[in-house]
Amino acid sequence: MKDDFKYKCDNCGEVYSITKDLMLCPKCREESIEGKPLKGILKVQLPERLKDSLTYKEKINIFDFLPVEEKYFPSISVGNTPLIEAKNLQKELGFENIYLKFDGTNPTGSFKDRASYLVSAFANKFNIKEIALASTGNAASSMAGIAAAAGQKAFIFMPDSAPKAKLVQCLQYGAELIPIKGDYDKSFDLSLKFSERTGFLNRNTAYNPMTIEGKKTVSFELFDSLGYDIDYVFLPVGDGVILSGVIKGFSDLKFLEAINKLPKIIGVQAENSSFIYNAFSNDNFDLKYKANTIADSISVNTARNGYTAVKDLKKIEGGMITVTDDEIISSQCELSRLSGIFCEPSSAASYAGFLKMRENIPNDKNVVLLLTGHGLKDIDGALQGIQFPDSYEPDINIITEKINFNNKR
Repeated sequence: MKDDFKYKCDNCGEVYSITKDLMLCPKCREESIEGKPLKGILKVQLPERLKDSLTYKEKINIFDFLPVEEKYFPSISVGNTPLIEAKNLQKELGFENIYLKFDGTNPTGSFKDRASYLVSAFANKFNIKEIALASTGNAASSMAGIAAAAGQKAFIFMPDSAPKAKLVQCLQYGAELIPIKGDYDKSFDLSLKFSERTGFLNRNTAYNPMTIEGKKTVSFELFDSLGYDIDYVFLPVGDGVILSGVIKGFSDLKFLEAINKLPKIIGVQAENSSFIYNAFSNDNFDLKYKANTIADSISVNTARNGYTAVKDLKKIEGGMITVTDDEIISSQCELSRLSGIFCEPSSAASYAGFLKMRENIPNDKNVVLLLTGHGLKDIDGALQGIQFPDSYEPDINIITEKINFNNKR
């Protein structure tokens, strides 16, 4: 039983038992949350009995550190994604230890599977068969796929401008897709109203406590692979839940006395989708902010986890940086060429952020870049960084004459 796992309000500190209907702190949630960052976000608190329960070199059973029993998880493999030592990047950049954590190998091709996996297990524990959510694409396709594996039904509110690959994924998995003529924020608010009306569990990021908790698992995997030797972690930031999840994971590891300090965590936003960066840098939460970036997965107007993400990052003395769309696309191409990993534009923001900061980082430090989604999820974005060659006549003499082999070797 997991009865000693509790919720704690990130705002007032009130502690609650975990129940199927509790999503936000009843004392702190605003009367109207429409269009604003959420207040009263609940985080899972580990029980004291788990302290000193793991050490480096001992393989972690992540289910011991999650609030839902292993038997409730769907029979699909999520997490334990590759951690790749990027030899070509090391050589190119003069850094000794650069690691790429590639979550594009998750079942639906994105980091969001970590949250969906736990949300699905939570629903199964309480015998819930319907799950509603809003998404720019990855959370939608993720919940659709994981729900399909669990025999659940996903109801997805999604901007109709989302990349086609992600829309196709949702439909292939049998989800009820509800395209919205509007942005992510409109979809978010509509999905909450839909859950209120139907009683379906809502998976919305930050709103459902299992989303932050599920995303902490990547920190445990990094510890499993590298132990204490992690100096920097770069990750893409949209609504800020991955950021809070990674911080939560390393904070839990510190609570468990497995590590003494957290790595330097750097959130990376697109220059034209910088709600959290602006708030972190200037203490300015612009509730009328409008985002516009090629990296759709981190394109968010008002980050719903904004208050909590900024608070989390300041507490650990982490950092934020912005990069341009041109830098994102250039980084996506370079990362593919030098590592063999094709990630989507939002993931490439991690690499772009590192490139922007590398002169201030000693080259013997251990650096992890979180690559959160597969490039095939957003082909239109990737097309902006490449150029298709002209077609050749089917004549080998013409082909060999036009190709300069000396430059190709």
